[in-house]
Amino acid sequence: MSQRDVVFPVGRQALYERNRYSPAIRSNGFLFVSGQVGSNEDGSPEEDLEAQVRQAFNNLNAILSAAGSSFDDVVDVTVFMVDPQSTFERIWKVVPEFWGQAPHPTLTAVGVTWLYGFAFEIKVIARLPETSAS
Repeated sequence: MSQRDVVFPVGRQALYERNRYSPAIRSNGFLFVSGQVGSNEDGSPEEDLEAQVRQAFNNLNAILSAAGSSFDDVVDVTVFMVDPQSTFERIWKVVPEFWGQAPHPTLTAVGVTWLYGFAFEIKVIARLPETSAS
């Protein structure tokens, strides 16, 4: 097996190493990003739901940026929400701040019962920018 091409955002490598997973892997022209939650640098959750969603997107954008991408390169999104019946509208009012213009990426939204103390998680697959050194 070839070595994985891991992408680490600035300032959070220790958090990923402590939890034993890669934040993102480059493969075959795509970036596969692990689920991002609204965690602060120490791994603790933002308390307010809307702040937690914003922080999850900020954490996601840090990974995309470290790979030379942006949310505009995202082609597939999966979101996980604890108690979506009561949180969906509050979460979805924050999403347009980060979502970008249509056409939007594909989306799968999943209601879950537990996210390790968080209420929202987002994972994506993004196209990597083409490089001239092909």
